[in-house]
Amino acid sequence: MAITGIMLMLFVLGHMLGNLQIFISADQINHYAETLQGLGNALWLIRGSLLVILLAHLGAALQVTRLNRAARPVPYQHALDYQTTTFASRTMMFTGLIIVAFVIYHILHFTVVTDANLAGIKGTHDDLNVYGMIVAGFSNTIVSLVYIVANILLGVHLTHGAKSLFQTLNLRTSENANCLENFSKGFGVLVILGNCSIPVAVLMGILS
Repeated sequence: MAITGIMLMLFVLGHMLGNLQIFISADQINHYAETLQGLGNALWLIRGSLLVILLAHLGAALQVTRLNRAARPVPYQHALDYQTTTFASRTMMFTGLIIVAFVIYHILHFTVVTDANLAGIKGTHDDLNVYGMIVAGFSNTIVSLVYIVANILLGVHLTHGAKSLFQTLNLRTSENANCLENFSKGFGVLVILGNCSIPVAVLMGILS
């Protein structure tokens, strides 16, 4: 679970940095999208690999949840019993399932629709107007709110996930505990701010 978690964290970071190129210029994000599309079958291989990693991560999460419930079949009776755990840790399965649903929606919203209508956007791959598609997609307030809420939950999920993987891989010590804690929180906040900045910028008219 920790290893697939690291892979997914790296993908989330890379995906975010790629999308943030929209703030450089329309040509920059269009060129980025064109480069990805130019990978051809390799792009679908990457997508397939990510799907396998995601399914493996989900399977591991379900297994861990079953083991945790088997270890404590009697639920907590009082809220104070949760004092050693965080909101993020208690809602990992909940936020994880929402993220999976959001990924499916995101793929349908941009990837599948983009690939299916690639030739009709501007005529050729060289004239992709991904900038225009992103702005048009996030001009819908409801769609933007879905992305914003989903990425906030993703950030919450990553905050606990990043911290846990260090513990799982036996990299957490008393000396670096605070540093790893701050890194985990910082990574989650970075993802929230980075991913949410695009729909917010569209709604505010900064990207138009």
